[in-house]
Amino acid sequence: MKTKILAVTGLLAVVILGVSINNKALSSSNAGDMKVATVDLSQLITNSASVKALKSTHERQLSDIEKTLEQARVEISNETNPDKIAKLEEKYRKDVSDKKFQMDKNYNDKLMEIDKNIKAQVAQKAKELNYTVVLPKNMVLFGGEDITNLIAKEIK
Repeated sequence: MKTKILAVTGLLAVVILGVSINNKALSSSNAGDMKVATVDLSQLITNSASVKALKSTHERQLSDIEKTLEQARVEISNETNPDKIAKLEEKYRKDVSDKKFQMDKNYNDKLMEIDKNIKAQVAQKAKELNYTVVLPKNMVLFGGEDITNLIAKEIK
């Protein structure tokens, strides 16, 4: 009986010691020193001069495609030979499809590059300001300092 009481007491002491060590480790961690910032990435991307220039270029390319389509309509409507009409339709369909595919690919590649650049600038600015964590603003319900405007000044 004494051995059982002694074993239970020893086990209880080990559990209490383990909980105490765990609480001490949690309280002395950097959790209290954490500095959290939030950033509105969509605002940074939308207001970026690079994105605006990219959109302008994209719109011009779309306008060029529309001109090609109009040229195709005129040329096809002036043709009376059904074989030539079919060949013209196929030619223009392929031409427009290839242009659109390449245009979209270039647009997406450049947009990804701009996004990567903006995120790198966010990380750099956060380090300069000694932030431990930066979260997207739309994911945070409460807390964190919004540094969007500080970063927007530096993004070109």
